[in-house]
Amino acid sequence: MAHRRIVAFTLCYSQCSAAQDMNLSRIFASNILRYLNFIWHSSPKWSILSILLVVLQGVLPLITLYLVKLAVDSVALHGYDTILGFSSVTFFIVLLGLATLFEAVSSLTDRLVSLIQGSLLMERMYDMLHTKSAEVDLEYYESSNYYDALHRAQQEVPLRPTRVLANLRQLVQSGISIVAVGGLLLWLHWSVVFVLLGAALPAALVRIIYAKKLHYWERQRTPKEREASYLNWMLTRDGYAKEIRLFDLASLFKERFRNTQSQILREKVSLQSKRSVSELFTLSSAICVSFGLLGYLALRTAQGLMSLGDLVMFYAAVQRGQMLLRQVLFSIADLYEDNLFLSNLYEFLELKPKLKETSHPKLLNQRLKTGIVFDQVSFQYPGDLKPVLQDINLTIRPGEHIALVGENGAGKTTLVKLLCRLYDPTSGAITLDGVDIRDYSTKQLRRNISVVFQDYARYQLSARENIWLGNIDVPPNGKRLGTAVSKAGADGVISQLANGYDTILGKWFEGGQELSAGEWQKIAIARAFLHDGQIIVLDEPGSALDPKAEYEIFEQFHQLVKGKTTVLISHRLATVKMANRIYVLKTGRIVEFGTHNELLRQSGTYAWMFETQARRYR
Repeated sequence: MAHRRIVAFTLCYSQCSAAQDMNLSRIFASNILRYLNFIWHSSPKWSILSILLVVLQGVLPLITLYLVKLAVDSVALHGYDTILGFSSVTFFIVLLGLATLFEAVSSLTDRLVSLIQGSLLMERMYDMLHTKSAEVDLEYYESSNYYDALHRAQQEVPLRPTRVLANLRQLVQSGISIVAVGGLLLWLHWSVVFVLLGAALPAALVRIIYAKKLHYWERQRTPKEREASYLNWMLTRDGYAKEIRLFDLASLFKERFRNTQSQILREKVSLQSKRSVSELFTLSSAICVSFGLLGYLALRTAQGLMSLGDLVMFYAAVQRGQMLLRQVLFSIADLYEDNLFLSNLYEFLELKPKLKETSHPKLLNQRLKTGIVFDQVSFQYPGDLKPVLQDINLTIRPGEHIALVGENGAGKTTLVKLLCRLYDPTSGAITLDGVDIRDYSTKQLRRNISVVFQDYARYQLSARENIWLGNIDVPPNGKRLGTAVSKAGADGVISQLANGYDTILGKWFEGGQELSAGEWQKIAIARAFLHDGQIIVLDEPGSALDPKAEYEIFEQFHQLVKGKTTVLISHRLATVKMANRIYVLKTGRIVEFGTHNELLRQSGTYAWMFETQARRYR
């Protein structure tokens, strides 16, 4: 009984292993075909030229081999002292020289073509990576798995595409050469080809086995590698520079970086050492086969069964055949390894959007007619244990200015993210003019909303570009840009820059000029005004402004946004007094709403917050 169980288990394991290998083979073939499609579409003309050069270089070695045989046989037959012998040998040597020169020219041309083709392929790969990075929904940024996938994809793009291209070229070129050389060796004896193949196979199998192990190890090590990258980023970028010096953190972070890197290195060296030992055994067997065949050829020549030219040609063919077989098998093994690692890139490129676009988007009115409605809206971030927003009911009429106030974490910014459709509600619906925002084109929806988030971007570009990025459809030198700057009160910021609008902001690039937090915020507000959406959202717009600058902006704020539907988020309650309505959020729910005076009369949360802040200035 036990024996039957063992046999049954063995058969089952064999069948499962075979099925897995078949599946891997299909995936391998599918990925290679997909990659060939990438290569072709990145540069069709260069691909055609590359194919021609690969075929040419595959045939040239056989021609060279045959010319060597003819030259040696000519010397053996005619000698070099007679006129016939001299002219015959010289003729073959000249042909051999021309063939060698032609081979060198084609090799140099091929190198140049490979460089161009590889660069164009890399450009296409980066374009796909950047496109996908810009397309994925914000929800992915809530997951460490996404960052692992992105890290692995970014690791593969600089190296893997050109390596796959080189391996494919090598496989085709060596394959063409080996067909020709194999035919020559079959002429010598049919067993020679199989002996060479048997000697080369173990090395290829070792590569495939360790490619699997390396790929598995790389995937397991991704979090550690990201940790090392993060430590390096903190030690070398400006975001943490002040605290690292003030708290003397450099030694701590450097030690953690070294420890993480050392652990990764030890594991990689251990894996590579085992691979090297295995490859040494396979290489030794291949060397024994090579010299064994040399002895066989020498014996046949001594017996008069082959000419001296045949000896030279066949031994060169054996050497080249062995090399070509190794190249073919190693290229296949390397392609297998590359395929495993390219799956990291494909895994990232195949991420599916969480926000579904409607196939028949409705047109958004150029001016809101009935306004914005949040109907029983709740939302919970992926992986969080409790919702951020619960049963939000909120109406914003066209042209109305409302304010959202509350403690940190109350859900104010999340509400805005839902309005911009950076996320979809977990339940409930948000409508614009009675239409669910999911029925509009996301691009059109966002084009109608101007937002300045609290964590606004600081582009290390010129001041003009920093503002123009708010609406790249308008001329960067047009009047609208200047108007947006004036509305944001950023005129003074621009006038103090060394080269005005053309000054690079930030210190990352030469000639850059750093701004204060408040000055950066004014630039961000100008960018939002240039966007010119019919809905304006300002998330803590005065957080980095001094009291004077904040007063100047909000003194004219309601005049600037006249006719616009406006949402203002602020902790400073003095800035929200003029809002038509104020909503107070607490733990994800609206607990109060009304005008400033109405909320003060209620003596609730808002009145307490306002009184607490007012006390500071008495």
